[in-house]
Order: sequence, then C-alpha cells, then structure tokens
Amino acid sequence: MVTAFVMIKTDPQGIPEAGHQIADIDGVQAVYSVTGPWDLIAMVQGPSFDELAELIPDRISKVAGIRDTETLLAFRTYSDQDLEAGFALGLDE
Repeated sequence: MVTAFVMIKTDPQGIPEAGHQIADIDGVQAVYSVTGPWDLIAMVQGPSFDELAELIPDRISKVAGIRDTETLLAFRTYSDQDLEAGFALGLDE
C-alpha cells in the first residue's frame, strides 16, 4: 500500500465544501483542515504509485475551488498508532 499526503490550497470560503468533496473520493483516508500556508491536508492510500498518479491529479486536483496542491509520498511508517490520535493534539472534544 502506498501512502501520500496532499497539501491543498483552496478558495478560503470553499474550504469546508472542498474538504467534504475530497473526503468522498475513493482512496482518500482522511482530510484535515490545518493552519499555515495550506488549507487542507488529505491522506491518500492506494495499491500502487500508478493509482495515486491518476487519483491525485485527475480527481483531487479537479475538485472545485482547488488552487494548488503539493504531494508528499511516504516511504515508511514508524508507528502503528492510530493517526487520528496524532492529529488530535491532546484536545478534548
């Protein structure tokens, strides 16, 4: 399984809509709204680099309101812990 993290810039008023549309795409595991120069980060997984090479530019990048993307490919993971816990930042809901 190949994992990629896609950093996404979108129209500021369209962040929630873009996030939901991206999250509905097969292969997208999670979408996070973030601070900093990017508006969203999507964690994407697929069986091969070829599948991600189609998924990211042909589906994610074409969501309405997307202005720019940058993709980071993961080489290996060092933890089996739930990723949700890593992004929770210790905040209680």
